[in-house]
Amino acid sequence: MTKKTIAQKTVAQRKGNIMLVVNNVPRYVRCYDNGGASFHRYTVAFTRRYRKTSRDEYYYLGMSEHPYDPQGFGQHGFSNTPIDRPKYAHLGKRIAFSDLPDEVRKLVRIVYRVLWNIEPGVETA
Repeated sequence: MTKKTIAQKTVAQRKGNIMLVVNNVPRYVRCYDNGGASFHRYTVAFTRRYRKTSRDEYYYLGMSEHPYDPQGFGQHGFSNTPIDRPKYAHLGKRIAFSDLPDEVRKLVRIVYRVLWNIEPGVETA
């Protein structure tokens, strides 16, 4: 087994056999790209129940291509209803996690780790 495979198995065991990461991609995210129609081009909605939230909190991230840049944008928020259900056209086109820019994927992974309480040292992607 590779180091990542062992780490992923550890996460799955800790979470009641729910695989939080599949093929090095956070499993419980839905990603959107509005094609540059707004400064916060990318939106990522986190799905499922998280470790510290009630059923009425649905977290999401809104980001520009460079969320860590001083002139970029990266902000999280939550809603009482899923922001992308039943329709998501206002968020843009649904895309794969791998289609997000590197910096955006990095921020998503950080928030994902916090929401699911994945300990440091356990690889998530």
